[in-house]
Amino acid sequence: MTRLTRRQFLQTTTTTAAAGSSLILMGTRASGAVRGANDRLRIAVAGLNGRGGAHVGGWLGQENVEVAYLVDPDANVLGKAVNNLQKRLGGASKVKAVADIRHALDDDSIDAISIATPNHWHALMTIWAAQAGKHVYVEKPMSHDVAEGRVAVEAQRKYGVVIQHGTQNRSDARIAGLHQAIAEGKFGRLKTSYGYCCKPRGGIGQKASGPAPENLDWNLWRGPARVGDYHPNFVHYNWHWFWETGNGDLNNQGTHQLDIARWALDADQTHPVRAMALGGRFKWKDQGVTPNTMFGIAEFPNGQWVFFNVRNVNYEGYQRQVENEYYFEDGGRIVRGEYFAKGKQIGEKLQVSAGEVTPGGNWGSFIRAVRAGDPSMANGNVLDAHYGCVLGHLINNSYRLGEQMPFNAKAGRFGDNSEAFEHFMRLHGTLTEGVGMPEDQGTYTVGPWLSFDPESERFMGDHASDANALLKDSNREGFEVPAVGKV
Repeated sequence: MTRLTRRQFLQTTTTTAAAGSSLILMGTRASGAVRGANDRLRIAVAGLNGRGGAHVGGWLGQENVEVAYLVDPDANVLGKAVNNLQKRLGGASKVKAVADIRHALDDDSIDAISIATPNHWHALMTIWAAQAGKHVYVEKPMSHDVAEGRVAVEAQRKYGVVIQHGTQNRSDARIAGLHQAIAEGKFGRLKTSYGYCCKPRGGIGQKASGPAPENLDWNLWRGPARVGDYHPNFVHYNWHWFWETGNGDLNNQGTHQLDIARWALDADQTHPVRAMALGGRFKWKDQGVTPNTMFGIAEFPNGQWVFFNVRNVNYEGYQRQVENEYYFEDGGRIVRGEYFAKGKQIGEKLQVSAGEVTPGGNWGSFIRAVRAGDPSMANGNVLDAHYGCVLGHLINNSYRLGEQMPFNAKAGRFGDNSEAFEHFMRLHGTLTEGVGMPEDQGTYTVGPWLSFDPESERFMGDHASDANALLKDSNREGFEVPAVGKV
């Protein structure tokens, strides 16, 4: 088949505010292997129990795209996915079903992989794929920790593949247009960008460890994660609530709203310079360990802030919020699609033009970028993915280093940031009045303020030693994420 001539793309340069160093998306190895615009693109989908089904459907909806591999370590899940695909295509599919993604990566006819596995696999599969010259669509969060996200960035830069993050909002021209209007100063200078991940969830109970079922390749499911014995709360969804495999709801559903929140900041902002969090796992008394309630806060080098609210405990009158808000230095705010000027209690419906995104939605834009061999066309490229995920990792790391303090309004440690205290008190009120938590009869986990250097991507100052130990998970033998210099 005809292949495009190898070329380089100087696509996106993002300035690290603290140091002025630039990061560049480039096309190298993969751009020489991109098939012609009229040739069929062949994709392998890894992880089929949850989002993987949406991935299969998304690729089948694109012109001249074939789902050539289905990959899952659970034979039952894999078999069901194959059957569903055959039914959908009237038995015409010649899809290969494998448990190990490396079979697809070794196949020269595969152009891209689509990753919908548990979080602890996302970065390693992305890196392996880049090394094999395959383009990558990876579910959020792209990384399970800070360090492996940086390796994924280096892998993209070195091998030139398209990497697109599964943050579908990056394909929304309305959000892009709003953020362009904010950047142009239409509403004044942005002070705080706020995200919410408030979805009602339930406890997961306690489940005993034991042998993995015969249909599950436990070694492959664990992959890089240092997880010991199998228990049913890992497979297939509740792995989200354990640090070894998931990142809690902050970097689960919350990754979407975290990404939107960071996207609205000044364009030269990469990582925060400090972050903290407080919250807890209230009411459920189950096997999970990540917080079901959290208030996170991060300050960027230019003085802008991101606030974030996780609230999962359900109660009568629970307010579901999966959204973003914007607060401006002059006192104006954007809430639920309306702009409230300073001092106004009645808002005006937002009127902004559509912004620039690669067309085709999240699936179609990826295919366009792959066919063009142009990493910058990805709606949510590897740099956006890394910066958004690290924002969540820093907030989570503060929580993980937290101390237990009495459950009351004094738990917040925000210095002179009165707005942060105000929003924390709203969260505290939902726990006391909605959930029914009595004052001083429980505890908050209150994390320390962690100082972070955006250039070196390491913590500094107080708590730096403990915090830097959380930058990189240790990996199981045979599934090691390579060092940046060895990618």
